[in-house]
Amino acid sequence: MNIPAVFWLVPVASLVALGMAYVFFRQMMAADEGTPRMKEIALYVRNGAMAYLKQQYKVVCIVFVVLCALFAFMAYGLNVQNPWVPFAFLTGGFFSGLAGFFGMKTATYASARTANAARESLDAGLKIAFRSGAVMGLTVVGLGLLDIAIWFVVLNHFDQDGLISITTTMLTFGMGASTQALFARVGGGIYTKAADVGADIVGKVEADIPEDDPRNPATIADNVGDNVGDVAGMGADLYESYCGSVLSTAALGAAAFGVAGIDIQLKAVIAPMLIAAVGVFLSLLGIFLVRTKEGATMKDLLRSLSVGTNVSAVLIACASFAILYLLGIDNWLGLSFSVISGLAAGVIIGQATEYYTSHSYKPTQKISEAGQTGAATVIIKGIGTGMISTCIPVITIGVAIMLSYLCANGFDLTLSSESLSHGLYGIGIAAVGMLSTLGITLATDAYGPIADNAGGNAEMCGLGEEVRHRTDSLDALGNTTAATGKGFAIGSAALTALALLASYIEEIKIAMTRAGQTLTNVAGDVINASDATIPDFMNFFQINLMNPRVIVGAFIGAMAAFLFCGMTMEAVGRAAEKMVQEVRRQFREIAGILEGTGTPDYGRCVEISTRAAQHEMIVPSVLAILIPILVGIILGVAGVMGLLVGGLAGGFTLAVFMANAGGAWDNAKKNIEEGNFGGKGSFAHKACIVGDTVGDPFKDTSGPSLNILIKLMSMVSIVMAGLTVAFA
Repeated sequence: MNIPAVFWLVPVASLVALGMAYVFFRQMMAADEGTPRMKEIALYVRNGAMAYLKQQYKVVCIVFVVLCALFAFMAYGLNVQNPWVPFAFLTGGFFSGLAGFFGMKTATYASARTANAARESLDAGLKIAFRSGAVMGLTVVGLGLLDIAIWFVVLNHFDQDGLISITTTMLTFGMGASTQALFARVGGGIYTKAADVGADIVGKVEADIPEDDPRNPATIADNVGDNVGDVAGMGADLYESYCGSVLSTAALGAAAFGVAGIDIQLKAVIAPMLIAAVGVFLSLLGIFLVRTKEGATMKDLLRSLSVGTNVSAVLIACASFAILYLLGIDNWLGLSFSVISGLAAGVIIGQATEYYTSHSYKPTQKISEAGQTGAATVIIKGIGTGMISTCIPVITIGVAIMLSYLCANGFDLTLSSESLSHGLYGIGIAAVGMLSTLGITLATDAYGPIADNAGGNAEMCGLGEEVRHRTDSLDALGNTTAATGKGFAIGSAALTALALLASYIEEIKIAMTRAGQTLTNVAGDVINASDATIPDFMNFFQINLMNPRVIVGAFIGAMAAFLFCGMTMEAVGRAAEKMVQEVRRQFREIAGILEGTGTPDYGRCVEISTRAAQHEMIVPSVLAILIPILVGIILGVAGVMGLLVGGLAGGFTLAVFMANAGGAWDNAKKNIEEGNFGGKGSFAHKACIVGDTVGDPFKDTSGPSLNILIKLMSMVSIVMAGLTVAFA
């Protein structure tokens, strides 16, 4: 089929994003890195981060080779899968890893330059840190759109089975991205929190030395961890969210508008790609709007970032009306409001996360106050705050789902096949709306670890109280933006996973058609699977709450979220124990460390975190892949649908709780360090440090990994649909 000329805006936008990412990278590299000591510290962190990433990619490559061989056997041996799947899977993983690599490389060069710029002014430090974070955001959207555009052109040329086959095949490269993202998130999270918890327990609590003090042997490992977990991990995470939302919506568009003619069907497929492409240009505009003034308060800094993100969001909402109108898609006005519902949900979740995690507001201030009565009350208060904080995001996502569904199908509540398919397309396009300005949204998140490392560099190099105050302000802002980014990532995962759930139905129909299987429709007639409607499908596989397979699948899905979190939390605990023992050993055996005359063995702590992360990330990550395969073989299609619904509901709520509780504990500690409730070194401060160490794996390991788990289980189910059909 002929590709419309307007489609070529997608690869153009991807190249513009990658080009501007390179421009920002060169601008950052042109800045002065500072004193010889600042350069030395930055080199330690950079080498440690790159060494870890090299080891991680070795492990991931082995997993990818095994899975690729399995997909090749399913495609060419069993003939239950599209032959393009193994290649799509590989490119998804490759581009996801590449996005994380480029982002982390930039971050490790940017931290010392941010600290050095902070010697000049707060605004100079903010600009370098934020635009370096923008390299990550623009690289993710640039590589994502490039991957999508290449596959759409290739499959359009070679795959003659129509748009439904093309789009569902493209979905499978999302599994490669999800698999890479899960290893990056889990491994990076274990690495960074093992170092962070070990450094805090022995350094700040036992030895009573400041954070990022060069006398602490774990401080370099801690700074390395910020990059491998919060930069490389987050980049890979949101790459697969971004691609997943666009691809699942394209697949739903092909299914929903198939009867409207090839022209309208093709426009429905490329609509989410075009919205994402225009979002690139508007993200760039928002990035250039971010600036601040000297002496800015936390609210001033938050406002400066909000200007950029909010302007981009408002403009993409307006642009969506124009895109859908010019494409001439049926009910373009309703679909435009579906996009707005996704954007609005993202903003509301971000604001709610900021309220519950920033020390500018009461919930976190109350946790700081609880520190006056000890660590136990800090932990209790933080857990309670995290649980309460789930209400607004869950209700917001629920409202967004209903609004996007109803706007897209003209408020049709009949649940007919056409109503369902158009409504599900609306939910998918709402996810695209939420992620359309990811270029700037991810920049605000990747900014956080850069600012954190800048503060560490300033402390280790003794840059003075004024500089440290500026980097502390940037770091505190980064804690809030990181928490907001995690809430945003989790919210987008919920919408994307729901769209993927509908895409799973289409993939099952394709797998049944390939296998020559038929089904019985609602009227009782035997029909080809390709002709089945959604109600036919649900009726044939008995997907309803009276089917015990669905219920059992839902329980397993909810359990999988808790099992995964428990395993990753314990992994951090085991790794942190080794780190604590090593730091204590060095304080005990290396003369003069605490006096500043001896040199700690930083390399040994980096090695402990690296080995622990490589070893501990394998079992939970592989388990996330195996669960949907086994459920599909044992419980069939109905069990998988239950699994995905249970995993989505349980995983989303648990992820919000863990991310917000962890962020609130972290900023409660920062609040005290600004001089409240006794300040640094006080009883309340030490109590909040304990709370922060509990929250570290909450917010940086287990919680953020859950949004990948939700989508990965959906992706695995889609890719393994042929195997499920063969055994069902």
